[in-house]
Amino acid sequence: MGKSGQGAVMDYQAILKQYWGYDSFRGIQEDIIRSIGQGRDTLGLMPTGGGKSVTFQVPALAQEGMCLVITPLIALMKDQVQNLKRRGIKALAVYSGMSRQDIIATLENAIFGNYKFLYISPERLDTDIFRIKLAKMKISLITVDESHCISQWGYDFRPAYLKIAEVRRLLPGVPVLALTATATPEVVKDIQQRLEFREENVFRMSFERTNLAYVVRRTENKAAELLHILQRMPGSAILYVRNRRRTKEVTEWLQQQGITADFYHAGLDDAVKDIRQQRWQKGESRVMVATNAFGMGIDKPDVRLVIHLDLPDSIEAYFQEAGRAGRDGQKAYAIILHSKADSTTLRKRIPDNFPEKDYIRDVYEHLQYYYEMAMGDGRGCVREFDIEDFCRKFKYFPVPVDSALKILTQAGYLEYTDERDNASRLLFTVRREELYRLRELGDDTDRLIQAALRSYTGLFTDYAFISEDTLAVRAGLTHRQVYELLKELSRRRIVSYIPHKKTPYIIYTRERVESERLNIPPAVYEERKARYEQRIRAMLDYVTNDTACRSRMLLHYFGEQNEHDCGQCDTCIELRKQTEARTAGLSERIRQCLDSQPLTPADLAAQIPVEKDLLTDTLHQMMDNKQIFTHNGMLQIRK
Repeated sequence: MGKSGQGAVMDYQAILKQYWGYDSFRGIQEDIIRSIGQGRDTLGLMPTGGGKSVTFQVPALAQEGMCLVITPLIALMKDQVQNLKRRGIKALAVYSGMSRQDIIATLENAIFGNYKFLYISPERLDTDIFRIKLAKMKISLITVDESHCISQWGYDFRPAYLKIAEVRRLLPGVPVLALTATATPEVVKDIQQRLEFREENVFRMSFERTNLAYVVRRTENKAAELLHILQRMPGSAILYVRNRRRTKEVTEWLQQQGITADFYHAGLDDAVKDIRQQRWQKGESRVMVATNAFGMGIDKPDVRLVIHLDLPDSIEAYFQEAGRAGRDGQKAYAIILHSKADSTTLRKRIPDNFPEKDYIRDVYEHLQYYYEMAMGDGRGCVREFDIEDFCRKFKYFPVPVDSALKILTQAGYLEYTDERDNASRLLFTVRREELYRLRELGDDTDRLIQAALRSYTGLFTDYAFISEDTLAVRAGLTHRQVYELLKELSRRRIVSYIPHKKTPYIIYTRERVESERLNIPPAVYEERKARYEQRIRAMLDYVTNDTACRSRMLLHYFGEQNEHDCGQCDTCIELRKQTEARTAGLSERIRQCLDSQPLTPADLAAQIPVEKDLLTDTLHQMMDNKQIFTHNGMLQIRK
């Protein structure tokens, strides 16, 4: 167990200085670290950019053993492992898409290799191989990132997270640190229950962002408004749209307007994603047009604008996406462009996300025809799933089919995932002796070929599954260089290189049943649908509001009672303009009244019937500006 008391704090600060170069902790970081150091189950609520990773990395380094980090985001996992390695800290990751051989090798390393961090996706927790190996590991701390995913009340519930409580039971006495950037009061309670906290223990960092101005612009011409904003406001921008097709269309349109832009969505090849993300991070392209797949783990502090062309379907999602602006503490804007049609479009998502139960049964039935699955068969079967092909065959639309499969996943009939990383494949198409005769390929290419031949066998006879990351390390190159060099060798017909693609797949978690016997319980359908409708209402209330401070509305949603207006959102600015206009008119009337004779404040109030506070404020303002003064209790105009 971690040391407690003053000595430990010193240790923690020394670790922070040694590995991160900071002299002191920010916000509630130290409180969370001390709580974990004392072996207490802890929930940390920290907004995006609040420095979550330090809260588990520092205490893990301060004690014996290894920290198990559960996170659903493969990109973030790889990123954090790389960052730790750069700091000289040993870290590993296990995620969907790795071969069984690679998983076993990684877990063996975690047992014997003196590693400090093992990152793992929640889906991997439920495998026999992981549980067998876990028993031999010395775990000091369990960290659950994006912990709102464990709550049925959360906006992004994932069934795989429910397995974490079982893992806890295998590690008695090991504390758990749950982290999230968005959680309503009911979700906060639920997280602690589902993770079997020994006592309630929550640390909250204020979600208020004083440098971020929230704006809703009502317009029927979003393109013109978007162009106006981008031309008027300098700096890097993220532009969120609803679907993949729109990312490409909007990007092309921006480029036609002379604005550098790239697009990003989950369906792109990893190498393409990396290249585009790097271009944007370096400022080579100004605007990233993206679906909600972009942003997790993105560390670009100087984003000045986050613009939503389409409405997200929850305040939680909006808050996270908007929070990617202005992490450097400088002024930034989170803008929603809102038209009359948006409300209808948003409401339409309810039947898209929750199609009728008969429709779900039909999709389940057609799935059996698609795979030619007999009654009683299926349990444990893994099948690649091409949603477009399926929809073509059975005349469906993809969006409600995707939703039906997710509901069947929640109900426990199958596991549908739209992310299975199939590893890249490589085959040498020239004979070995020809390869050695090839000249002028360049040093980088030579090193890459040597690394490939040392790392994988049978490359001249059959395709081998390869990892660009492994080759990059062994050849002393970047991932991007490996990708580009392999593409070039492929073009020159020296190798055949098939970069990995993301293929959705379906795993049958139980045998096929008759569709009429399909049981979709209220917790999976009716209750979740009601909560989804509630979230959409909250989102619509937010964009249609034109009187309340937007920052206060958002904070109130997450249970934070804020008594002051932000003064910089569109509703605050509009209110200020109205007040200033009224004040200007009022000071003119006061001047006219006092022009003929001095008056007591009471006499003046009788002549000008306005709210008392407004009159008082205006009088104070006029005195400060030396327009009026008091003499013997009488207000007089300064001539």
